[in-house]
Amino acid sequence: MKLVRKDLEKDNAGQVTLIPEEPEDMWHTYNLLQVGDSLRASTIRKVQTESSTGSVGSNRIRTTLTLCVETIDFDSQACQLRVKGTNIQENEYVKMGAYHTIELEPNRQFTLAKKQWDSVVLERIEQACDPAWSADVAAVVMQEGLAHVCLVTPSMTLTRAKVEVNIPRKRKGNCSQHDRALERFYEQVVQAIQRHINFEVVKCVLVASPGFVREQFCDYMFQQAVKTDNKLLLENRSKFLQVHSSSGHKYALKEALCDPAVTSRLSDTKAAGEVKALDDFYKMLQHEPDRAFYGLKHVEKANEAMAIDTLLISDELFRHQDVATRARYVKLVDSVRENMGTVRIFSSLHVSGEQLGQLTGVAAILRFPVAELSDQEDESSSEED
Repeated sequence: MKLVRKDLEKDNAGQVTLIPEEPEDMWHTYNLLQVGDSLRASTIRKVQTESSTGSVGSNRIRTTLTLCVETIDFDSQACQLRVKGTNIQENEYVKMGAYHTIELEPNRQFTLAKKQWDSVVLERIEQACDPAWSADVAAVVMQEGLAHVCLVTPSMTLTRAKVEVNIPRKRKGNCSQHDRALERFYEQVVQAIQRHINFEVVKCVLVASPGFVREQFCDYMFQQAVKTDNKLLLENRSKFLQVHSSSGHKYALKEALCDPAVTSRLSDTKAAGEVKALDDFYKMLQHEPDRAFYGLKHVEKANEAMAIDTLLISDELFRHQDVATRARYVKLVDSVRENMGTVRIFSSLHVSGEQLGQLTGVAAILRFPVAELSDQEDESSSEED
């Protein structure tokens, strides 16, 4: 994402002009937009024209419109963003108040104006415009007959390919059908890796599986690379890292990212940091439940006691349509930072963000136990009984 211009007033009202450069920038833009904002961008409008003879024709004309945002639609697979709203600025082709849908496109600038730019939105712009935040991790999560080729960006886990091949069981004295099917499966996974992973950007490729599937696959891949003189794979051999996972499904990627060998290689990426924070929370919940809270009311109570060491919060909560509810989450984030706590904003498109979403989307690891809240719970539950 490229920041072209930023005009903010003292009361944090103002506008920002940005150019999305990569598909992931559409996800950042989706998180910046809110109902009631004003969006100015180039778009195509079908306009009816009447000639001097009275015949009516229609032309598609590119024009620049300013809309008051009403609905926002994001397609996470295609990384496309459509914004519908009413025209709020005079235009020769579109009447005031007329509805239009703008499809935001890569490498075309847009201007977003808000009555209030809060700290969470401004931080996201900073992150989106930071070139270090790029898709530098790829992963192949596999088991016999099933593989997912994923790109782990700082904001989301993108499934680029799913490979499924039916593998017959080994028969006594005859394993040829099983071996042929397995070879066919490995070949399809190798093709998916070559097609979807850009080795110029990716620092590390995780190959995760249960059992010995990953070793057998890597042996096959590099043997074939030597036979066919595949320089792309041979030159990037050092980037492949084998780790354990319980299955070949996408959710098993969290286990792979938790592996100590992986975290040391990926120590500079946001994805590994998020996974570690969530893992620390689960450990704390298991061993010291008085120092691990989740749910907005509980976390706010802990924050009042200045007890929060690490706040884990999903970006989905900042897309809430109710302004007061959204402001409540922003106030919580700002307050934790003021009290020298760490805030980790999880992407809801990330495997770790999906798991946090199941815990209400907000959780906290505390500096010290807050027993009063647990006591209040016990008293209220006993009164109900």
